[in-house]
Amino acid sequence: MAAGNDRATTLSEVARVAGVSLATASKAINGRADVAERTRRRILEVAEELNFTPNPMARGLLTNRTSTVGILTSDLEGRFVLPILMGAEDAFGAGKVSVFLCDARGDAIREQHHLKALLSRRVDGIIVVGRQTDPRPSIGRDFPIPVVYAYAPSVNPADTSLTPDNEAGGRIVVEHLLACGRSRIAHITGDRSYAAARDRVVGIEDALSEAGLGLVGPSMYSEWTERWGRNATAVLLQQHPDVDAVICGSDQIARGVIDTLRDAGRTVPDDVAVISFDNWQVLATNARPELTTVDFNLENLGKTAARYLLTAMGERKLEPGVHQLPVSLVIRGSTIPQR
Repeated sequence: MAAGNDRATTLSEVARVAGVSLATASKAINGRADVAERTRRRILEVAEELNFTPNPMARGLLTNRTSTVGILTSDLEGRFVLPILMGAEDAFGAGKVSVFLCDARGDAIREQHHLKALLSRRVDGIIVVGRQTDPRPSIGRDFPIPVVYAYAPSVNPADTSLTPDNEAGGRIVVEHLLACGRSRIAHITGDRSYAAARDRVVGIEDALSEAGLGLVGPSMYSEWTERWGRNATAVLLQQHPDVDAVICGSDQIARGVIDTLRDAGRTVPDDVAVISFDNWQVLATNARPELTTVDFNLENLGKTAARYLLTAMGERKLEPGVHQLPVSLVIRGSTIPQR
């Protein structure tokens, strides 16, 4: 009864052998509810016996779905973007959905070109991934498919966006330092124009205020580099030699901070605790001592964005607004001595 190896079995052959109409066979193969269970089982058994494989294009025409999605990023080389993409692709793979990945390289014209190409391929949904947490322009509300923004939220509150909770990250580091008995806490961070830097300061200052404390000196802003960490710490020690903890805006900055503290004869964490953000493994685990740092769980962010999109593709409405996802603290030897 099995079809020959020289050609693929057609749906018409499945219908004929099962003794049903072509329409009924199509409904059973595509999981439609309006088919009697006994009939569905017979059709699926025949399809398996004949080694029938649905043609993806034809199936897409029948179901108005292509089981493909687009991921549009502005920074394919970015360290923050890559784990988000990996998480999203893992979630889509589990749902048997294929991904078209497009890199706009931060160019608005290139982004529009990619969007038109994705729509022409009849993707079922799009995830727009930003390279930093600053709000970005919406790609528009006239799309016939669902769109989810990841990492960089849309400026349009009617869109659905997912981003790490940087303000909560600021609170977490202060709470940890207070629990370690620190009270003279300084803050060295990166570019003030970054939303992440500003949001973390809000969390840091609020948590300190609730404890009846304030930062030692103002927050120090500049580059997201080890060099800035070294230079800023030299200035900090001159102005506030009794500092007992430093919050760093990134693991790179923290590495520079530790270098200068060591050069100044300060032991980390006994004399000065150092805590940071990002949990960049290659930096955090190779620092001496290893860095206590906030992990923004970016792979989980990507998976969550994919699940939101899969839900919307299932014809459930997306919840608009910016959804801030939890962050976590990875405690290592730069705040608590490791024996």
